[in-house]
Amino acid sequence: MTTQPFTILHVEDDPNDVLLVERAMKKSNAPAVLKAVSDGDKAVSYLKGEEGFGNREQNPLPDLVLLDLKMPRKSGLEVLTWIRDQSHFKRLPVVIFTSSKHEQDINRAYDLGANSYLVKPVGFDSLLETLKQVYQYWASLNQRPARQ
Repeated sequence: MTTQPFTILHVEDDPNDVLLVERAMKKSNAPAVLKAVSDGDKAVSYLKGEEGFGNREQNPLPDLVLLDLKMPRKSGLEVLTWIRDQSHFKRLPVVIFTSSKHEQDINRAYDLGANSYLVKPVGFDSLLETLKQVYQYWASLNQRPARQ
């Protein structure tokens, strides 16, 4: 029996942040598949399997979503609301991964069903350590529910 690798959907509009996360995940040696989309609309399309994301071998459903808040088109909070409104994604862990430390953003994210709220660390070493811990917790320590 083969097991699917742990898949992370990274929703981030800043290409520099996408590149840094990709590099940090690679350096961490975490056996995860990292998929990145550049805005909230693309995140919804990815999750729905639409607009070029229909091949689930190439674009597997994620085990975790790393979601930025401040994005064009559809914000991270709008994406989170959409995810929690879908019966088959209600159990999908969503970690807000943003630069905002605003109490209003933190409270709103949790009110909408975020599983965690992390402020992006400054510096590559801190990013690397944070992503190692995120992977360790969500892929290894956390007991995952069955997908609906």
